[in-house]
Amino acid sequence: MRVLVTGGSGFLGQEICRRLVARGTTVSSLGRRPSLALENLGVRQHLGDLADPAAVSRALAGCDAVIHNAALAGVSGPLTPYWRTNVLGTRNVIDQCRAHGVGTLVHTSTASVVFRPGGLENADERCPYPRRHLAAYPRTKARAEALVMAADSPGLATVSLRPHVIWGPGDPHFAPALVRAVRADRMVMPGDGTNLVDTTHLHTAAHAHLLALDRLREGRPIGGRAYFITQDDPRPLREITARFLHAAGLRATWCAIPRPLAHAAATTCETVLRLTGLTRTHTLSRFLVAELVRPHWFNIEAARRDLLFKPPITFDEGITALSAAR
Repeated sequence: MRVLVTGGSGFLGQEICRRLVARGTTVSSLGRRPSLALENLGVRQHLGDLADPAAVSRALAGCDAVIHNAALAGVSGPLTPYWRTNVLGTRNVIDQCRAHGVGTLVHTSTASVVFRPGGLENADERCPYPRRHLAAYPRTKARAEALVMAADSPGLATVSLRPHVIWGPGDPHFAPALVRAVRADRMVMPGDGTNLVDTTHLHTAAHAHLLALDRLREGRPIGGRAYFITQDDPRPLREITARFLHAAGLRATWCAIPRPLAHAAATTCETVLRLTGLTRTHTLSRFLVAELVRPHWFNIEAARRDLLFKPPITFDEGITALSAAR
């Protein structure tokens, strides 16, 4: 089988490529810049932009399946760049799959597509999209996911996966952000950190993508559906942050600031960004504050039943490995 992985040079994309190569799959990648890691794996690299139909067409030619993992992620910033990559890019992938007769499409979505200001507890796939998203990222990922699910047909089997807070060895996002937040052994955070949060280890997320690919190719009735993917082990945010910091060799005292103050600061920051025209994707925002103070954990029974999914590594095992690799 010949599989294209969009965003193959990214954190999750590389792990997906690594696992596909390990089982003998011919793998190619579409990304904006070359990757030495992918070169060492023997992955054929196509350089181009998802928003360019011609680039997507060249990358998909001759493939049997695509794992569409590429996206612009962030907690802040204007709609336009997110829409270009996440929505137009996904539409191009779907269109070119049809044009080239590619029969299988696995899409990397996010659990944030259903997040709402009040949070989510034990949410399953019946949970609808909110009427209004708090940021451009979840809004455009929800739109992209809807396109993928609507594209499922006899000629193109599609499925969308919703991992949440992906972490693990080489994590360039979550754990490093926590480390940067520590100042003089203190970490100023909104709320008290007792809200339960789900996470997804890198190995768990990659494993789920290969399972989804296999189940679609087997003809199982999962086409046009979305599935939450997590460790199935929600923990208080304060515990999660402490464990990550300990794995990095740090300790910090949680210093809570009132939710209203944090929300007001986020609103001010968003206003400044909008008025100045800045496109920063990782600054203080109402979306970030809401995810830091509210619960967000999910029911993965549908993935267990339909994908035969089970996390291959536990939260504690993953943390132990991070500590050992320090």
